[in-house]
Amino acid sequence: MIRLGLLFGGRSAEREVSIKGAKEVEKALDKNRYEIRRYDAATDIEKLVGDSGWLDCVFILLHGKYGEDGTVQGLLELLNIPYQGSDVLGSALAMDKHLSKILYREANIQTPAWIRLQRESLIPAPKEIFETIGLPLIVKPCKQGSSVGIRIIRKKDELLPGIEEAFQWDGNIIVEKYIPGREVTGGVIGLDELQALPIVEIIPDVTKYEFFDFEAKYKPGASREVCPAELSDHLTQRAQELAIRAHRALRLSGYSRTDMIIDEADRIFVIETNTIPGMTPTSLFPQAAAAAGLSFSTLLDRLIDLAMTRSKKRAD
Repeated sequence: MIRLGLLFGGRSAEREVSIKGAKEVEKALDKNRYEIRRYDAATDIEKLVGDSGWLDCVFILLHGKYGEDGTVQGLLELLNIPYQGSDVLGSALAMDKHLSKILYREANIQTPAWIRLQRESLIPAPKEIFETIGLPLIVKPCKQGSSVGIRIIRKKDELLPGIEEAFQWDGNIIVEKYIPGREVTGGVIGLDELQALPIVEIIPDVTKYEFFDFEAKYKPGASREVCPAELSDHLTQRAQELAIRAHRALRLSGYSRTDMIIDEADRIFVIETNTIPGMTPTSLFPQAAAAAGLSFSTLLDRLIDLAMTRSKKRAD
């Protein structure tokens, strides 16, 4: 039996999403293979530390701050507990949209033009921002997930309210060129050898949502997902290659999911990479895994096996 801890909840804006994911994962895990203990990161860290000698592995189901940003990963490293997904460095890099985009650019991965704004620094005049980025544009907190705090700016007078809202979530934000087009996402799984999963296209209800925002992500029926995406073989291959390149550029491990936009000229722009994708049977990464022949339970087994294999390699 593998003694497995499920680490979920936490204090981020995505707490409820995390709790839901933990319930679905626990339901899908093979009870003949795993002995499971649950830990809410908001209340049970001391309990987790106390159980560190008992645990064989921890499955992280946290999203956002204090979950995907390397903090929990660092704790588990100190406790010498294997965990699925990326390590401290990769998690921190992927969580920071500004740093991610710098690494994308260094790897010759196309990403929308952007500038970073810091709350404690002098903010450029709106005119300078419009001249650099143009309209429409998107304002985003640097370190939030699930589209929290994001706003599309289509008119000049919307910029400052959008910046103020983003600063409520993070002291560092980015202002990014808005790229209209098809929203797709590409999953990657593996350690040294990476497997690109089928591409998923996300189609929000355009009568209600401008983009794949928090509600469009999690409200039943708000968006339609097509997997495999109805793309040409050439576009599919390019999107899968970009998912792998983004994964490597950010020094990730185990698995990831990279969000992209395909514009009307069939150019693919990488937007961001998620190190702990949603983990319910209908979430995007498990959908792609299912299309590749991995059931939800088998996917969980694979991620846990990868976590324990990586830990053993480090120890050897």
